[in-house]
Formats: sequence, structure tokens, C-alpha cells
Amino acid sequence: MRWLIILALFFSLTCFAEEAEQAPEPKPNEFAKIEQLELEIADLYKDSQGKTGTAKSIIDMQMLKKNEDIRAELQKLINKRTEENTPRIIGFVNDQIEYLTLAIDFLAEQVTKLQSDLDSADQEQKLIIQKTLHETTTFYHTILGEHWTNFGWLELLGKPDDRKKAELIKEIEQRLEFLSTKLSFDNQQENMLASQIKSAAEEEKASLQLQYILAQRQVAGDIEGLQFIVDLANKMGIDTTDYTKQLFVVSGNLTNEILDIKVLWSLLSDGLIDFRDWLAQNTPAALFKLFVFLVIIFIFKIFKNITRRIVTRAVSSPTLRMSQLMKDFFISISGNTVLCIGILIALSQIGLNLAPVLTGFGVAGVIIGFALQDTLSNFASGMMLLIYRPFDVDDFVEAGGTSGKVSHMSLVSTTIKTFDNQILIVPNSKIWGDTIKNITHEKVRRVDMVFGIGYGDDIEKTEKVLEAILADHPMVLRSPEPTIKLHVLNSSSVDFIVRPWVKTEDYWDVYWDVTREVKMRFDREGISIPFPQQDVHLHMIKKNED
Repeated sequence: MRWLIILALFFSLTCFAEEAEQAPEPKPNEFAKIEQLELEIADLYKDSQGKTGTAKSIIDMQMLKKNEDIRAELQKLINKRTEENTPRIIGFVNDQIEYLTLAIDFLAEQVTKLQSDLDSADQEQKLIIQKTLHETTTFYHTILGEHWTNFGWLELLGKPDDRKKAELIKEIEQRLEFLSTKLSFDNQQENMLASQIKSAAEEEKASLQLQYILAQRQVAGDIEGLQFIVDLANKMGIDTTDYTKQLFVVSGNLTNEILDIKVLWSLLSDGLIDFRDWLAQNTPAALFKLFVFLVIIFIFKIFKNITRRIVTRAVSSPTLRMSQLMKDFFISISGNTVLCIGILIALSQIGLNLAPVLTGFGVAGVIIGFALQDTLSNFASGMMLLIYRPFDVDDFVEAGGTSGKVSHMSLVSTTIKTFDNQILIVPNSKIWGDTIKNITHEKVRRVDMVFGIGYGDDIEKTEKVLEAILADHPMVLRSPEPTIKLHVLNSSSVDFIVRPWVKTEDYWDVYWDVTREVKMRFDREGISIPFPQQDVHLHMIKKNED
């Protein structure tokens, strides 16, 4: 059905060449492609005579494609127009206006007829008719958009047609109102059918479900059509605030238009008006509901404290071996979850519809998410630190370009106290994105030290002295055994590695004590500690006497 207008109207395009003879002579071959396309459309129209079914539909689609090619060529000519060829281009644009005007009238009739057929058809035929109606309506809206483009072309060419342009704007305004009303009606039908299905008997559900599917498709088509016309109306300068708000309320889709100040203000105003009306109608029961609200909140605050204590005991069990950050997270999230549930229950008890509230939270969440991208990155890194536990509170770490003792951890940042008692607050994203070195994670550490002696000193005596120093120190562990080995023959010294094992908290005490004792014992035992030196040999050369 939707292609019949194309067959009838494209035939009129064959007169373009005759009308063009009255215009000034164009440059050679400047309009050749458009004229060729017109001839091809005329041939296709002749071929379509007498054909039906699929063959006719294929020819119709070919004709539509060629008209799109004509419009593309017109756009190119308009972009590079000259004074000489402008009258001829205006003629082609006016032909398009006449054609599309007839097409719009025809398609409007077809949409009305198909809607009437849909209302009177049986259930088995409705799906087919509905699909045809959707395709025809979409094509109708597309033609309206192309018609508006034609008037934009005329303004560029210096020949605006304000009367026909105003008629199209009025038609779009009427279309907006019609589609808005239709969407409201179809949406009510869909909601009513959804409610009936829940309470219907099994033998009735099959028929109701088919009707519900039809209603869903009808609403989806209404939303698609209204969104297209709203976009077109915005280009025309028509106020579409109410229609944009309706699309958001019905579909829940977040578009750029919903962020417009006027639309947001309208949504807020409607919410305030609804709240005022509700308050006026429910004043006698409002105070009692408020009392119930406060009681529920109070009870759930008690539940929150009880939950926090229970979770605190559970996560403090030594068998779980949780990090302090994970303990704090579970304790906090458990209490806050209980309180949020209480707030939602309290809100539902006072009769507040939670769907708009949750929708508002969703919109606010998207906006806040864009505004707090860095914070969310820190939060995600905090979750990774919580899961993998590379360090805990009171650990000494090197992370995020800093080193010190971890004094506090949250899901956003980590507080590190440096060895000279400075407090550094480091974002978790910087810590997680860098190498993390946990110095105190293990209970036992090895102290790595190197001591050099001179080449003339006794190696065995040195080994015995080093062994005695480690054996006498009370903080050096006997297991694992310390390692004392001659390591490197350096340029100025013979180096020994000394590697005792100690408790992590004794690391620096052992390091400093052993270093001090090595110096003192080497001095008493006559073992030298060389410093870098270099022997220089001078050879004297006698000068030959003549």
C-alpha cells in the first residue's frame, strides 16, 4: 500500500524537462544525472503497470531509491550553486515540494485507513496490519522530514515559501498533539492489559497475552513516531517540552532533550503539583502516616546497630583473616543496607510511589557518575585493594610514590604516615596503578649486609668473627640459619655477605647493631676495612745522551 503513491506521483516527474526549458540554459551536463534519473523513474513506472505482489514492491523500492538519488544530487547542486543555474535548481526543488505535498496527503489517508482496518480486524490479522501500519507511518514521517528540508533549500536559494512552510509547521503541531494523545491512550491500554493478565484465569491468558503484545508494539511505534516528530519540531522551533517529558515518563529513555532546563523544570513542577494535590487530599491521614514513617525509621536504626554489632563479631573471627578495610566495608555496608531498606519501606507506607523516586535516582546517578569519574576510579581501586589485600592497616609499605606506615584505609584513599611523622593521603587509583611493596607483611625478614676486608686479612678469622657477632646478638634467629659467605673479590676489598634472619619488627635494630659491632670487632681483631684505592706505578725512562 505504501508504495502506491510513489507509482502515481513519480510519473509526474517526466514533466521536469519541459518545465526546465523555460529556465536559463544550464552549463553542459550540469543536470544530466538528475534528468537521467527522471527518465529511469519513468521507465520503471511503465514497467510496474500490470505487475502485482513482490515484483511490484521491488520496482517501487527502486523508484524510491532513485528519488533519494535525485535529492542527493539536488543537495550537491545547491551547495555549489551559481546565479546562472539557481533558477533551474529552484524549479527542481518546487517539483519536489509538489510531489511531497501529494505524497503526504496520500500517506495520511493510508495511515487513517490502516488504523481503521486494525481496529476492526480479528486477532490473527492484527499483527500483519499493525506491521504495515508501522511501516507506512514511518515512511509518512520521513516524507514530512524531507518536505521540511525542501523549504530549507528554498531559503538558501533566496526563494522562501513562507505560506507553505507555515502550513507544514501547523501540520507538525497537529501531528504532535495527535501522537501524544494516541501514546497516552495506548499506554493506558497496555497497563490495563498487564494488570488483567496477572489476575486472569489460565484459559483467558492466551487471548490477553496476544492483545498485550499488540499493545506493546503499538506503544513502541507511538514512542518511535513521537520521538521523530519531536526532533523535527525542534528544528522548526516548536516548543516540545511537554512531549519530551511524556516520552521520558512513558519510555524511561534518557535523551539529550531531557536535560533541557525547561523539561527538567516541567518535570519538577509536575512532581510538586502532584505532591501538593496528594497532601491536600490526604491531610487527615498524613500525620498518622508521618508517625508510622518515623517509627519505621527508628526501628530500622535499631536494626542497623544490631546488624553492625553482629557483622563486627562475624568479621572479627580469626579464622576469616580479613583485612581491616574489608572488615570496615562489611560493617558499614551491612548497616547502611538495613537503613536503606527501612527508608524504602517507610516511604512505601506513607503512600509514596517509589518508581519516580528510583527513576530520579537513576538520572542523578548518571549525572553524578560523569561528574565524579576520578572518585569512581578511586572507589574501584579501593574495591580491588579490599579483594586482593596487598596490605593492611599498620603495615609499612612503599606504594604510590610514598613509603611509610598505613594508618587508615577507605574505599577512596589510603592514609600513610611517613617515617618522619608526616601524614600523606594517597588516592587508591594511584596506589593500585603502581607497584606495591609491603615491607612488614611477613613475620620474618632477612637482613642483607655486605662487609669488606683487605686483601691481606685472614679470611677464616673474619668468618669466625662474623659468626660470633651474629651468635651473640639476641634478636638474630637461629632458624633459618644466618648466611655468611665470601661473595666478591672487589677492586679494593674482599666482600662478605652477611644475611641473618630476624623478626620483622627487629629488622632495623639488628641492622644497626650488627654494623656497629662489626666495626668495633674488626678494629680489635686487626681486620682492616678498606676504602676504594688505586695503585699507580711510575716507570722512569732515562733520556739518551747524544
